Amino acid sequence: MHNALMDKRVMEVDPRAEGLMIAVEQMVRYVRQSAVAGGLSTAASSAIGRLGREGPYRLSELARAEGVSQPNMTQLVTRMERAGLVRRVADHNDGRAVLVEATESGIEVFRQRRAERTQALDLLIGELTEPEQQAVRTALPALARAIQDRQTRTAHD
Repeated sequence: MHNALMDKRVMEVDPRAEGLMIAVEQMVRYVRQSAVAGGLSTAASSAIGRLGREGPYRLSELARAEGVSQPNMTQLVTRMERAGLVRRVADHNDGRAVLVEATESGIEVFRQRRAERTQALDLLIGELTEPEQQAVRTALPALARAIQDRQTRTAHD
């Protein structure tokens, strides 16, 4: 996909920002790899997480939200359905449409994976000095708020 921020052929990046990005990538990779419940792929974990947090989605909307093609999401949902993690149900607002929702088993896997990731992050933070711990506990929620604000602004544009 084309991104307006990528228009420049050569981007000048602040080395501090690049170092921060490398740290974020390492942290995300470490925390993601710590979640093993359900033996899910990254794509399945992301989709079941979204369904667990946000509730049922139409297949096309889930594909769009996850940034994958509809055929790929259809295959993923079929595999998760066979594993008992999701089910397809009628959309009560539109009898022609089908929604994908997490099953009780899917919700439990989502909760286990969240607990595993939370524990991994907590262990990492526990290895920091007290001032560093406080900085992380302040910075990460602030970044999450900034992301939410940006998404809200983008949705209203």
